[in-house]
Amino acid sequence: MKFAMCNELCQPPELARSCRLAADAGYDGLEIAPFTLAESVLDIGPSQRDEIRRTAADHGLEIVGLHWLLASPEGMHLNSPDPRVRQSTVDYLRAEIDLCADLGGRTLVFGSPRQRNVLDGQDRQEVWERTAAAFRHLGARAEARSVVLCVEPLGASETNFIRTAAEARSFIEAVDSPAVKLVLDVKAMCEDEEPIPDIVRRSARWLEHFHANDGNRQGPGFGDTDFAPIAGALREIGYDGWVSVEVFDLSAGPETIAPESLRYLKHSFDTARNGQGEN
Repeated sequence: MKFAMCNELCQPPELARSCRLAADAGYDGLEIAPFTLAESVLDIGPSQRDEIRRTAADHGLEIVGLHWLLASPEGMHLNSPDPRVRQSTVDYLRAEIDLCADLGGRTLVFGSPRQRNVLDGQDRQEVWERTAAAFRHLGARAEARSVVLCVEPLGASETNFIRTAAEARSFIEAVDSPAVKLVLDVKAMCEDEEPIPDIVRRSARWLEHFHANDGNRQGPGFGDTDFAPIAGALREIGYDGWVSVEVFDLSAGPETIAPESLRYLKHSFDTARNGQGEN
């Protein structure tokens, strides 16, 4: 299993400092939130992209990909009633696909709960169909650049659109692109009615990426979520992609969260390998 750390875990998330934290803790890769690099990815030129790649490589890290895709700039919304806003949002996601490829990454995580919400007065089926059409367009670009755009189901506390893994799988099937797949997030799955190991098993066909955190929004091992059965399910389906630590509550401090999260994850996967984490 390959383990990565999301760069905004380091505060402030300056790239070299994030790389040092990840490398010192023993991670293999770094997942990057574009807003930590620039207000707009359109401002990240070829020389800066090369420097980002070199900085990660100098620390022995792979760049896994991008997440928090629509955190900046302000004003983007995939389901805005204004067609100009919708188009500019799709154009920005296309630019992020190019950035991901230029950085040597493979995965883009589309979460952005507020920028995808169905708004008051909108027809949910129309939103579904329009969003699927947008993702077909983006999937074609992702396929051309050899990257994967992943849909992230997020719970009802965060969004009203694609809230469960089952909904995400249906959406991905509707898009029908080889470059549009699924990312699962433990925090989000804690809001699902299905047990997390069962969600993992049901999602095997579509699963491309995995976010590790606790239901309390802290790092894995910093709450009550038992990762051994989750690790067992991932091993059972033959998942060999990245397990990326994404933390929202940084109260324990990055220098504690980064190594302790990785230690706990490795212990959980060792436990699963020894047959003690099956559920």
